[in-house]
Amino acid sequence: MNTARTRIIFTAAAAILLAASAIGGTAAARASVHHETDNALADSFNGVDRNTNWQQTSKLKLNFPTYHTEGIAFSGDHIFLSAVQIIEPTVKFPAPQGGFDRTPGKGIGHLFVMDLDGNLQKDITLGEGDMYHPGGIDFDGTNVWVPVAQYRPNSSAIIYRVDATTLDVQKQFEVKDHFGGIVMDKQTGHLVGNTWGSRRFAEWDLQGKELSTWDNPDFFIDYQDCQYVPNSRMLCDGITNLPQTAAAGGNAVTYELGGMAMIDLKSRNVVREVPFQQWSTAGHVATRNPFKMTADGDRLTMKVAPDNGDEGNGTEILTYEATVSTTK
Repeated sequence: MNTARTRIIFTAAAAILLAASAIGGTAAARASVHHETDNALADSFNGVDRNTNWQQTSKLKLNFPTYHTEGIAFSGDHIFLSAVQIIEPTVKFPAPQGGFDRTPGKGIGHLFVMDLDGNLQKDITLGEGDMYHPGGIDFDGTNVWVPVAQYRPNSSAIIYRVDATTLDVQKQFEVKDHFGGIVMDKQTGHLVGNTWGSRRFAEWDLQGKELSTWDNPDFFIDYQDCQYVPNSRMLCDGITNLPQTAAAGGNAVTYELGGMAMIDLKSRNVVREVPFQQWSTAGHVATRNPFKMTADGDRLTMKVAPDNGDEGNGTEILTYEATVSTTK
């Protein structure tokens, strides 16, 4: 009887081990597929160069006041668009005063929540006092992260977390300096932000403790709106305003040089950057502000919203697509 019982126990244990092995193998296979899917955007973006043939495939006109657009993010059910409504413009000082180069101005920070057809569902007001300027935003799969800063360098900002489903707003923490963009590094669980002109980066834990800072090694463009790209990378768009020659209007006229860059958050190096020169209805380079990109194999889709509400045809979400060659 004891022998029979022992056989039963060993047989049951073997069955459990086999089942666990099967579950573990399935989980490993799923993890492998997930990892390959995660890397799709990075792999495809590495195939983008100056000769990539981007085609504009659609325009989505937004039929509500959008002011000066800043960042964009997409969840399964919503489009999120950050924007600043300027009530009183900042004014440059003849010389710095109190560590600032200009007045604070006045404004209202907005996070517009739309359905996937661009219909406004909610206008969330963000900011406090002189901190009214939302920047580039990022969706981490659950929350939308929004920095709202003073509209001047070397100032201060609030980092907000907005639940993408309930739309509940949580003030996460405040930081000293103007941070105009943010991503959630899913590998570390930390937040990474970039300052005015993207001259410096900072990394925080979710309680706002600054873990590290580093200078941007690149001077090609000022990053405007970024997104997280596995594993521990961020993809940003941006713009540099360059003065024209005297014959083309001189310093009173600027040329908008647009581009995109991918940054490795481990090495802190720019690993890929390319110019982008297609233009919006109002004549802005398409990478002027809101920007997000996805990949489906070797097919890249980019969505941007460079025009303000009072320019051209108003704010339009433009979609560009391109097929690239990737090497693995």
